Amino acid sequence: MTRYDLTPLLQPLLKNRLPQFIIQAIALGGFIFAIIAGLVGTPVGNHNFSIVFVWIGWWALLMLIAVPLFGRAWCSICPIPLAGEWLQHGAILKPTGKGFGLNLRWHNKFRNIWLQNISFALVALFSAVVLTQPNITSIVLIAFLFVAFAASLIFERRAFCRYLCPVGGFIGLYSQVAPIEVRVKDSAVCAAHTEKSCYNGNAEGYGCPWQVYPGGLSKNTYCGTCMECLRTCPHDNVAIQIRPIGDDLIKPHGRKLDEAFKAFIMLGSAMTYSAVMLGSWGQLKAAAYAVGTNDWALYAITFLVFIFGALPASFFIATSFNRKSFINFAYALIPLGLLAWIAFSLSFVFANASYLLPAISDPLGWGWNLFGTVNFKWTPFLTQVTPTLQAAALIIGLAWSSQVAMQIGEQIKANAQGVIAFCFVITLGMLWLLVG
Repeated sequence: MTRYDLTPLLQPLLKNRLPQFIIQAIALGGFIFAIIAGLVGTPVGNHNFSIVFVWIGWWALLMLIAVPLFGRAWCSICPIPLAGEWLQHGAILKPTGKGFGLNLRWHNKFRNIWLQNISFALVALFSAVVLTQPNITSIVLIAFLFVAFAASLIFERRAFCRYLCPVGGFIGLYSQVAPIEVRVKDSAVCAAHTEKSCYNGNAEGYGCPWQVYPGGLSKNTYCGTCMECLRTCPHDNVAIQIRPIGDDLIKPHGRKLDEAFKAFIMLGSAMTYSAVMLGSWGQLKAAAYAVGTNDWALYAITFLVFIFGALPASFFIATSFNRKSFINFAYALIPLGLLAWIAFSLSFVFANASYLLPAISDPLGWGWNLFGTVNFKWTPFLTQVTPTLQAAALIIGLAWSSQVAMQIGEQIKANAQGVIAFCFVITLGMLWLLVG
């Protein structure tokens, strides 16, 4: 398939760590301010920086632009692992070889994304209060920072990002559809290069923080696009390329059960979020917000059974009770899952984006008016066209997933009709939840 090499254009910029560091520093400053705002600012969520900029601004940027177009590019500037990583390296920019930490190897038993699956499900259970209560958002962000920092001091490289981060898990899954990839130009050059600088590091950069050997990289799932391999390769054998959208989905190797379950978790969560946050069922909404009560416990159990039990079981039936087909065909759900999240996000973001302007002027809700926009009234955007956009997104997701299912079916010599029917039912469910 045709690829367009962006390396000659981007290499001078990406080899220099300073631009990346500046963006990371700004992101870290915003992250810390979001924590402070959540702790000391107004408890009214739609007037607090932590809620408005994290769950509206950042989420819109992530789900509508960054992940679909650039895959794991967000991971290259994410502020969460920075403090621990800088201490681990003993440097902020160029390697010094004088870092701190135990540098232990992550246990082989957990070298998968099951812990990410669990961590995302746990965050999702409390999402109703996390997305609306600033102090809870701050606690979650602090927990992310603490766990990432501890992981950097105990384990080698970016163990938190690779095995624990709930956000990184679904970004990795959906990065397979992105039109951007980092790959080696010639695998023979890598084979002849015994030092493996891209993995082990050298004076020009660190070994791959994601514990991936770039010479064998074939999918976006675990490439954090940090560009260390571009900096360390002595043969300029690493390329940033534009490739066909969704190219990873039809590659037959590397399909695993933990990733298959991530597809169900994300698809089920998109449906649940749509029902709770945008639906008209007051009792369901009240249960999701009433953390610690019997109603919430019933909601939590139902949610977990849905994403870990009912959805996978239904899909298992759709794949004729065949484990191999179950795992392989699960990758056909990735386009539909991504487009379901986009459809949900369109409504959520358009309805709440107008809160951004007042929050810029008064981020803590203390009555400031820094930029003269504090009196901007709440105004939902594009309400007339949002249902059409959502329906279009879901139909595109259905068509795309159906096409991928047929391609996978040809690869493994299995019938894709049950999978297409499953996708059709899910699409109808999402249309009912979002469009009515």
